[in-house]
Amino acid sequence: MKPGLSLIVSGLLITSSIVSSQQTSEQMITRTNYLLYLPGQYEAQADKQWPLILFLHGAGERGEDIEKVKVHGPPKLVDQGQQLAFIIVSPQCPNGEWWTADVLNKLLDEVIDKHRVDTDRIYLTGLSMGGFGTWNLAIANPGRFAAIAPICGGGNPRKIWNLRNMPTWVFHGAKDPVVPLSMSEDMVNALQRHNKQVRFTVYPEAGHDSWTETYDNPELFSWFLEHKRYEYYPFEVDTDLYPQLAGEYKTADGRLITIAAESNRLYAGGLSRERIELIPESDLDYFTKTGFLDPEKGISFCRSANGMVGRLIVFDEGEFPAERVK
Repeated sequence: MKPGLSLIVSGLLITSSIVSSQQTSEQMITRTNYLLYLPGQYEAQADKQWPLILFLHGAGERGEDIEKVKVHGPPKLVDQGQQLAFIIVSPQCPNGEWWTADVLNKLLDEVIDKHRVDTDRIYLTGLSMGGFGTWNLAIANPGRFAAIAPICGGGNPRKIWNLRNMPTWVFHGAKDPVVPLSMSEDMVNALQRHNKQVRFTVYPEAGHDSWTETYDNPELFSWFLEHKRYEYYPFEVDTDLYPQLAGEYKTADGRLITIAAESNRLYAGGLSRERIELIPESDLDYFTKTGFLDPEKGISFCRSANGMVGRLIVFDEGEFPAERVK
């Protein structure tokens, strides 16, 4: 079978015998059509786990004609014969629908189950509607991806806390008439407050098509491979600091948050019906113990000019500052 040739299949996930690199059309159990690309050495290197790129197309490629997905991005590159050292999964969104985390997670689960995927090196990228999908899927599943590259998209900057450890490279055209540059700027500005691994490329003369130059640049794919999925290692905080953090804090809407230090552990009350243990990421940044790989509440303590902790910020579907009252 020649590289770039598409096969139309239906029903359960079908794995073809791969001799050389190719891109085939598949359908997962939930009837989502997608293109699957396996690198040229996939069969020859039978023991190798491969990095994976999940590519989300824009609104114009929705429908039932899987060939439309090849007009942009990584599926276009490999269809033209370019060799990429990734498994590439390019689903097609049905007409009138938008990318949803549930369907995309099920797709990834199936591909991982059927192919030799390095689950520490799964990368996410998309353009326009797929750029929005990239932000939303990564925010909903921060522990699944090693790095993301949203192009001319946007999202909810109030939920950006979930991406505080995510290497992120954002792209946008300065003259985009469809998705304003400000939508990427809002996300980047919010993320940079918590994340030092953020890159932002603005093409001064580009309109909505900021993806062609992006995907034509080999640096993007090299940058992906520099990153592996974040693994949390407990930060060795000086627990003598905990009494300085303990106290009562009140938000502008009157919500009272109580921070307690007990037996070298830190707890927060008022965030739910029960106290929540806080796990340190730095001296002043904490997340809740309810699960690092899923969206969770977070708290950052803030020092005043005299070095004392006088306020905190709760990250819970938004940012909520609270001033110390006791």
